[in-house]
Amino acid sequence: MKIISGTLKGRRINGYDIEGTRPTMDRVKESLFGMIQEYVKESLCLDLFAGSGNLGLEAISNGAKMCYFNDKNIKCIKTIQKNIVDFNIQAQAKVFNLDYKALLKKMVTDNRQFDIIFLDPPYKTTYLNEIILFIINNNLLNNDGIIVCEVDNDYLNSDFSNLEIIKKRQYSDKFIIIYKKTSL
Repeated sequence: MKIISGTLKGRRINGYDIEGTRPTMDRVKESLFGMIQEYVKESLCLDLFAGSGNLGLEAISNGAKMCYFNDKNIKCIKTIQKNIVDFNIQAQAKVFNLDYKALLKKMVTDNRQFDIIFLDPPYKTTYLNEIILFIINNNLLNNDGIIVCEVDNDYLNSDFSNLEIIKKRQYSDKFIIIYKKTSL
């Protein structure tokens, strides 16, 4: 697993073997970032189920000004912190070791809004619709911001208010679905 583009291109990412995670493979990540490239520069990102930090690190490499990384697994947190130090991007990263619900509530309390939210939870989960509704209802996504979902099935709603699907791709057993916030 490595950074595929940007200022950190070619750098190896630690954490491909953390138990309980399933890293986004390089070819899928390359395609994904090709789809969202216009949104990344100067963006504020949230990688809610960060694992190794793969997606957030790629966003920083491609010009995101800041990424908030979160995972409840302490092994993931230590790996993310190591990657951040190894890449010397401490000023562009904040790391949290919280349950996803607690992190989202903290972001509401802190009055945060994001340009890109990465949602790549463990497979066989059924709560992404609930998370997306929370994001919408609590205004965590900036105008014209995007939510990038990586899921193992095609169960997500397509009719969230104020969101439209702008991209949807299938890669073997994975789906990438990208929602964009629309004007009221």
